[in-house]
Amino acid sequence: MRVLGVDPGLTRCGIGVVEGAAGRPLHMRGVGVVRTPADADTPDRLVLIERGIEEWLDAHRPELVAVERVFSQHNVRTVMGTAQASAVAMLCAARRGLPVALHTPSEVKAAVTGSGRADKAQVGAMVTRLLRLDAPPKPADAADALALAICHIWRAPATDRLQRAVAAHRATTSRPAPGPLPGGPQRGTT
Repeated sequence: MRVLGVDPGLTRCGIGVVEGAAGRPLHMRGVGVVRTPADADTPDRLVLIERGIEEWLDAHRPELVAVERVFSQHNVRTVMGTAQASAVAMLCAARRGLPVALHTPSEVKAAVTGSGRADKAQVGAMVTRLLRLDAPPKPADAADALALAICHIWRAPATDRLQRAVAAHRATTSRPAPGPLPGGPQRGTT
């Protein structure tokens, strides 16, 4: 499985491509950051992010895009920019018919480091180790994008099994109620 991880941000949008399967060695196929000027208007910045993500999609042909799920922050302005960049990544994937998976920061940290409260240095160190890199990717947004891709590769099999089990359960419990018993009283008949 080849996954493009996106750590959304309006100024720095981390991008990382990882290939592999759960229980097998993982391989980094690319890592970088799409940058936009802080003094540019938001619509122009979103266009730059879209162009950057499209270039990565063209170059790496992922099977899926994993995006960090936007969570509530104290700074509304920051969360809005993050949400807008996240939406651009999802739009680029959907336009190509690629599935999108959303993972919270704590899910990613837990998957990669074993602790949902790990700091950026711990995530970078584990990404470096798991992908057998010489040094942690810089800036941290790039390492976070790789961590998102790793998280999805490792969690996808379990998530798929869970979704199939839920679908099967719904199929067996959503059968129509039985009709009236033969020969029993019927309403509305005389």
